Amino acid sequence: MPTRADDSMIQARSLRKSFGSFEAVRGIDVQIHRGESFGFLGPNGAGKSSTMRMIAAVSPVTSGELRILSMDPATHGSQIRGRIGICPQEDTLDNDLSVRDNLIVYGRYFGLSRAAVRSRADELLEFAQLTERAQAKVDNLSGGMKRRLTIARSLINDPELLLLDEPTTGLDPQARHLLWDKLFRLKQQGVTLVLTTHYMDEAEQLCDRLVVMDKGEIVAEGSPLRLIAEHSTREVAELRFGVGEHEDMADRVRDLADRVEVLPDRLLLYTQHGEETLAKVGERGLTPTAVLVRRSTLEDVFLRLTGRSLVD
Repeated sequence: MPTRADDSMIQARSLRKSFGSFEAVRGIDVQIHRGESFGFLGPNGAGKSSTMRMIAAVSPVTSGELRILSMDPATHGSQIRGRIGICPQEDTLDNDLSVRDNLIVYGRYFGLSRAAVRSRADELLEFAQLTERAQAKVDNLSGGMKRRLTIARSLINDPELLLLDEPTTGLDPQARHLLWDKLFRLKQQGVTLVLTTHYMDEAEQLCDRLVVMDKGEIVAEGSPLRLIAEHSTREVAELRFGVGEHEDMADRVRDLADRVEVLPDRLLLYTQHGEETLAKVGERGLTPTAVLVRRSTLEDVFLRLTGRSLVD
């Protein structure tokens, strides 16, 4: 990505956020460039949402330096909020209003004229594929429709930067893929995307670059492919044995892989050639109840870096 000073949308240096004696964000450095899709990946409690709230200029920085659109949120919070869009983790739609009126009322907060906000609302309803539900009450929408409406609402002010906190949590696979398509289209239109997620497949699909966070710190940074190449193997062989057998079985196959991880319900054998590794397991007379060979993912990266699964 480019590194010109005028290309930077977000710059954080030694950024910290504390709540009393608890330090949620512990001195992170981040730079996000115009046009990027950037992700904060990590489990619940990693500090992702606290970081996003500081970037959104709704939570003050405890210490360190933060610049959003070249402005300090401590002194230019209202200007920043006028130029960004925010899709919160929880839907905050007005259930008493229609789908279209949710957009219109929200747009008026940004000082848009009635004519401008109505035109913009119609554009966003089409973008979110909700035109036919324009007069429906929010309560009658599916979960996926509500998330599309929330994203549409966050775009009412035509933002340069869109912040999405866990955008697809709780959605079924079809709804998630539809939202991914909408976000990809926004990026193609030049909107800079910053999202938090604990779904490794979502990060791989959407992010040009990301940081992996754990316990308020950044433990890795790079593109999804680069992180997988640096911290994992090409393939992973998963072996399932009987309850309570995995620790013993790990000792019997440890020399067959670059690394072996023991999870409660399976063994993970990190290897460049999964099928060959499975064949060698069979040659030793071991008979797993189930086997699977797959490519490495960001969850494997997180397991390597922190010793636990993303969903722990």
